[in-house]
Amino acid sequence: MKTSKEMKSKVMALGNRLSSRMDRHDAFVRAWAIVKAGGVELAVKGVSFGNRQEALKRLSRYAPDQVRAFVVPEPENRADRKAAAVMVGVQNGRGLYCLGYLPADFAPAVASLKAKGLRVLDGDIRGARLALAV
Repeated sequence: MKTSKEMKSKVMALGNRLSSRMDRHDAFVRAWAIVKAGGVELAVKGVSFGNRQEALKRLSRYAPDQVRAFVVPEPENRADRKAAAVMVGVQNGRGLYCLGYLPADFAPAVASLKAKGLRVLDGDIRGARLALAV
């Protein structure tokens, strides 16, 4: 169970990051809802680029508990320094594959939580959606 201090810290970190892209009040309401629910399900952006549709087809052959997704901040990304890639891999597989990116309004918030050392569980892929636990 989450402690109230941990929950408050997550709400503050998420709210502050989201407030740069939306009204401050709305950002904190959204942050509280996400933390209280234990996470959020997001559409992965860029899944139609390159061979990513083929990768999604291949991933669908595996049981959900065999596929893992990891959020990896990409500060060196020239298009968006705040980008966070969604990397996927399968159990006993050979490495990770970039399936796409977190939506721009959530990428900095997730990176901020990880940078503060707060626990962010990397998620499960369901089609082109990422279930991310915070």
